[in-house]
Amino acid sequence: MNENLAPNPRQFSGPVLDGPERAPSRGMLYAVGFQREDFQKTIIGVASTWSMVTPCNVHIDRLARESGKGVDDAGGKSIIFNTITVSDGISMGTEGMKYSLVSREVIADSIETVAGCEGFDGLVAIGGCDKNMPGCLIALARLNRPSVFVYGGTILPGCIGNRNLDIVSIFEAVGAHSNGKISDAELEQVESCAIPGPGSCGGMYTANTMASAIEALGMSLPNSSAQAAVSKEKLADAAQAGAAVLELVKRGIRPSDIMTKEAFENAMTVAIALGGSTNAVLHLLAMAKAAGIELKLDDWTRIGQRVPVLADLKPSGKYMMWELVQIGGIRPLMKKLLDHGLLHGDCLTVSGQSLQRNLAKVEDYPKGQSIIREFKDPIKSSSHLVVLYGNLAPEGAVAKISGKEGLRFAGEARVFESEETALRAILDDKIQKGDVIVIRYEGPKGGPGMREMLAPTSAIMGKGLGKEVALITDGRFSGGSHGFVIGHVTPEAFAGGPIAIIQDGDPIEIDGEKKAITLKISEAELASRLEQWKQPAPRYAKGVLAKYARQVSSASLGAVTD
Repeated sequence: MNENLAPNPRQFSGPVLDGPERAPSRGMLYAVGFQREDFQKTIIGVASTWSMVTPCNVHIDRLARESGKGVDDAGGKSIIFNTITVSDGISMGTEGMKYSLVSREVIADSIETVAGCEGFDGLVAIGGCDKNMPGCLIALARLNRPSVFVYGGTILPGCIGNRNLDIVSIFEAVGAHSNGKISDAELEQVESCAIPGPGSCGGMYTANTMASAIEALGMSLPNSSAQAAVSKEKLADAAQAGAAVLELVKRGIRPSDIMTKEAFENAMTVAIALGGSTNAVLHLLAMAKAAGIELKLDDWTRIGQRVPVLADLKPSGKYMMWELVQIGGIRPLMKKLLDHGLLHGDCLTVSGQSLQRNLAKVEDYPKGQSIIREFKDPIKSSSHLVVLYGNLAPEGAVAKISGKEGLRFAGEARVFESEETALRAILDDKIQKGDVIVIRYEGPKGGPGMREMLAPTSAIMGKGLGKEVALITDGRFSGGSHGFVIGHVTPEAFAGGPIAIIQDGDPIEIDGEKKAITLKISEAELASRLEQWKQPAPRYAKGVLAKYARQVSSASLGAVTD
């Protein structure tokens, strides 16, 4: 934001639409609904991730129309366009899941492509499923045009009797079914009831984690992260975003004014306090890279040392996002964090106000609620997102250690070359107490695509082994995963990282307090095995997965392709 220069409300649309030589451009737009007077208005692109692929996004077409109306009613001219989404919940545990993280890059590239080509002066981006959100933010950061992100909203819980259900309930029911704990009929009942309609997965999984982090970052309007997908509040949020982006254009406020290092620290702080997904580490690193901000794995350790986990939310806790919505969402929590000196209150937000100003009149949670703990009684006194180093992960790994599974694990390796083979072993009762399951060649390059290990971790929980085994991988985890799990092991196996040379029976030690992950073999043995290792052939020779594997960086850098 440059206070010395008057913002140009048609900086990008003017060169596309003004003057006799641009008559063909105007002629094309008459055909999609423009009137003569619209050509002198600020043009706002509304990036919709609507699709019938997933319940997370099935309602976003209506939200996009509301945002467009918000733009038009405020004196701008909206143009709605679409980008893709994929469904992790549907593809999880299959070869198709390799496209999930890839979709983040495709979404970012496609939004940048349309906005750059068509000369939009500002943008509203609306996302629902996990990769939509960081994909949208990466594009908004690259374009650096006045922008607002709208979260599609959380799903309502499914239920059987008094028991709330969600997608993770189904995955864990599969493990319980294979263990003979529930019948075919009971499994069918869970799968048919768990997902009642539109909205993102209902715990503090990746979608709700990223929505909360983006609001804390300042790129969503206040409370956008804590609304039901189907609600009058969410429709109003979408419409208000359309008007808000015009105000940002008028004031010359761009993502680079909002997405600062301090703002990313705010996002990290809120993700930790909420007990959020390990994917937040990967995505915030990628978003920061797009914004030109130097964010490192070790920043998570620095922030995590002083930020407690306060939210008793699924998957490790009791409650669902909808229940947090009902008591006020994340804003009272952010006010607590601000009052304790854990947030940078002077950071600018898309409301045009500072974070502190946005939170000034926020009231505390109702007395007697047990979803958000007080600082004197945290779930965990420091972050559950623990960055580990050691001879098994020289460039780092990301653990999700809530403390409920313990802080230390030692056992013998059971090595698998893919998620599918590991899952089969778990379901067939071939995993025993004390095993450290190693799933490798699932990293960004080796998978390719860094699949989420929700099926194996849910099967472990369904088998009742959550505290009895650990799982490490160069892949990643769904926000719904819990247990003693360590992902993002870098360097990945395909790049010749030490995870590639682990053998069955090798002793492995994981220490959450010392932040260490150690393969307990001699240095000489480790060096000998690494010297003998040979890189396997890529799994894909052409197509988007092959292109992705050639371009993608390490998970320790956010697995970016830019």
